[in-house]
This record gives sequence, C-alpha cells and structure tokens, in this order.
Amino acid sequence: MLLNLSNHPSSKWPEGQRQAAIEQYSEVKDMPFPQIPPGVDTDGIRQIVEKYEGHIHKIALENSSLTVHLMGELTFTHLLVNRLQVAGIPCVASTSERIIIEEANGKKTSQFNFIRFRKYAES
Repeated sequence: MLLNLSNHPSSKWPEGQRQAAIEQYSEVKDMPFPQIPPGVDTDGIRQIVEKYEGHIHKIALENSSLTVHLMGELTFTHLLVNRLQVAGIPCVASTSERIIIEEANGKKTSQFNFIRFRKYAES
C-alpha cells in the first residue's frame, strides 16, 4: 500500500500517477499533510513528526508492505523520512518534468508531468 502524505490528495493526481501507484503498490490511501506555521521551531517540528510517525506506525502494523509517499515542508519531511527509514518503512517522492509555457504577454505557466516514484536515499 502507498500512503500519500502530501498536500495533493491522490484523487487529484494525474491519471498516469494514479495508475503507477496502483501498479506498484496495489492501493493508495491519503493522509493530509499537516499545516506547519513558518514560525515553528525545531522542537515544534519534532512534536508534529512524532504525532505523524505514531499514526504511520499503526498503519504499518496492519500493512507490512506499506510505503509512504512523502512530499511537503522540507524540515518536517526530512525528519520524518529519516525516522521512518530507521523503522524500516520505505519512503518515496514523486518526480515530475516541469514544462514552462511562455505567452506573448510575458505570462509564464508551469505544467508538471509525473514521471515516477523515487525512493528516498538512505544515509
């Protein structure tokens, strides 16, 4: 199972990303990404990570093939990925190709095309 912990619910993913998730992980469940105020210090990040880590461990007990798709605020993501890896829970990021469309009026539009899920490297 792929647990999607990001600001983007899987129901709004592009078709190719949903298909890749089902092919690779059989099932996708969403866990909303926390709202992390910019003024939160490192101890505050640790507290939020501990809360989410506890929820994820409970899910892992029910699903031994759990992989976590983790994308979001960098300090939270970094700490949570490290802790989950120590616990033996794999984490992946989604990768995309960014296409910039420049219009005659100078407006730029970014389009992101999903490419693949990439495992976070372990230290």
